[in-house]
Amino acid sequence: MEKTGQKNPGTEKPEREKYARSPQQNPKGLVHIYCGDGKGKTSAALGLALRAAGRGKKVLIARFLKHEDSGELLSLRHVPGITVLPIERSFGFVFAMDEETKKEAASYYEGLFDRAQALSADWDVLILDEIMAAVNTGMVPEEQVVSFLKERPEGLEVVMTGRNPSKALLSMADYVSEIRKLRHPYERGIGAREGIEY
Repeated sequence: MEKTGQKNPGTEKPEREKYARSPQQNPKGLVHIYCGDGKGKTSAALGLALRAAGRGKKVLIARFLKHEDSGELLSLRHVPGITVLPIERSFGFVFAMDEETKKEAASYYEGLFDRAQALSADWDVLILDEIMAAVNTGMVPEEQVVSFLKERPEGLEVVMTGRNPSKALLSMADYVSEIRKLRHPYERGIGAREGIEY
């Protein structure tokens, strides 16, 4: 007779197999939003990129309203499976742009979004870093992003970051993570530090 609490040899699944998810469970890629006024939205998205690449997935990253002087780019461009679209033009802060510069910036960033959209069929994960800022400032039309999310390749996982996502974009997300600022050293006059903030 089997003793109480004793497992029958050969019937217990290995730990990894027990908790593994079948790839058939979620064939469709999901949509993530990292938003809020706290530090760490891009960092969270890039952490997901590294995890995906570590599992053999291909990751495409498009960055909006940013520049090339970011420390993470120096690392990411050496990681197999991760492709970061280069920022070929920088326009500065939107509030400091004149009308002509805004038009040029909008044309550029809309083109960048179009490029990411066109390339996305060949990737497993697409990260649209600061796409919320691009939408909120009129650089990329919201309806274009919504249309892409509706019609995206079935297996594509999409990650979007930035403050103040619209109701339309929030309604399409499977994950919404809000990162709140409770304290920041900038309030004490400590500026952005190389290797920490950029």
